Amino acid sequence: MPQSPHDRAAEYHNLAAHAHQAAATAHGKGDHLSAHELSKQAHEHSTQAHQHSGEMLAESETKLKK
Repeated sequence: MPQSPHDRAAEYHNLAAHAHQAAATAHGKGDHLSAHELSKQAHEHSTQAHQHSGEMLAESETKLKK
């Protein structure tokens, strides 16, 4: 069963939050290279969450026009 855009957006938001937390922990331990990579990953997840949020908006607008 395919996930709704809302579920996918929520999942990516959670993944981004986890990556941000892991990046902060790595940075606090002085592992700046890992922190940078985790920050990039968090950004990618946030971008995906934004894309799926846009899909939700488009679906909502389509339903309102019917």
